[in-house]
Amino acid sequence: MATFNLNINGKTQQVDVDPNTPILWVLRDHLQLVGTKYGCGIAQCGSCTVHMDGVAVRACMLTVASVGNQEITTIEGLSENGDHPVQKAWLEVDVPQCGYCQAGQIMTAAALLDKNPDPSDSEIEMAMNGNICRCGTYTRIKKAVKIAAATKTNA
Repeated sequence: MATFNLNINGKTQQVDVDPNTPILWVLRDHLQLVGTKYGCGIAQCGSCTVHMDGVAVRACMLTVASVGNQEITTIEGLSENGDHPVQKAWLEVDVPQCGYCQAGQIMTAAALLDKNPDPSDSEIEMAMNGNICRCGTYTRIKKAVKIAAATKTNA
């Protein structure tokens, strides 16, 4: 066991865990930030996507020891009141069916729009490609990303 001081959602959090513990389990089991979901455990589905210094990463394969001083943002930290443009667009389009993958989808979309505020359809498809939606709401996801992009551009 080792003690780690992590910057999670703008706050310093101290945890005492094995250095090889995936940050997903630190978030869920030690910090009770359960919005980040476990899907596959091999970084293939995207349900566990968080931001590390603004970049979308898979929390299931990212060890706590590899985080260092980098800032982690979870779905809980994306906005205080669920009013991030991507979250608002998700509701406007009624994207989720089961909802399980949505935190990862939203985090990936938010990272895309931070890097590219006006993505083309193909850029959206490429960025979102690694996030699996078992309900198949891909058309609504792309529409919501486009609405969020327009909202951010006009803000």
